[in-house]
Amino acid sequence: MTPPKSHKKFISGVIGLGIMLVLVLFVSGCTQQAPTPVPTTAPTQATTVIPTLTSTPAGTSSTPGPTQTLKEEWSIEIQVQSNGYAPDPKIVTTVRGGNGLNFIQQIDVRVTRSDGIIENGIIPKPLKVGDFVALNGTDKIGYSDRAEVWATDPQGEKVKIFDDYVPFRTYN
Repeated sequence: MTPPKSHKKFISGVIGLGIMLVLVLFVSGCTQQAPTPVPTTAPTQATTVIPTLTSTPAGTSSTPGPTQTLKEEWSIEIQVQSNGYAPDPKIVTTVRGGNGLNFIQQIDVRVTRSDGIIENGIIPKPLKVGDFVALNGTDKIGYSDRAEVWATDPQGEKVKIFDDYVPFRTYN
């Protein structure tokens, strides 16, 4: 026995209405999730250290200086950037790879904020792509924080591999 035509029209109308409702919700953004903050690559193990706050010691410069290059077999790639998030500004240093992942003992990071406060953090061994440390930054447009990064090589020597200003936001 088949249902009368009026029931078929009713059922197809309900299904059509349901599909339209789902489309309206999707288009209106009700199904969107909040944007994910930096870093965009999920680390295999988030390595963060509680930062150490100190005032600027006498003789410490806020001007970036020269950096050194690790031996090719110990090279390490890092990325240093601001998260650009005003309610909680951070300078994020992330391990991106390199030949030295298994050899570098640790990565030390120092952020000298534009307000004079210095914060330090460490990314300890074993290093993996995606490991990071996030230190407090400032959110003042036009001001830049200074980030310095050292890699400790297998012989125990600290090599400065990054020293530059990190602006809160950049506009293209």
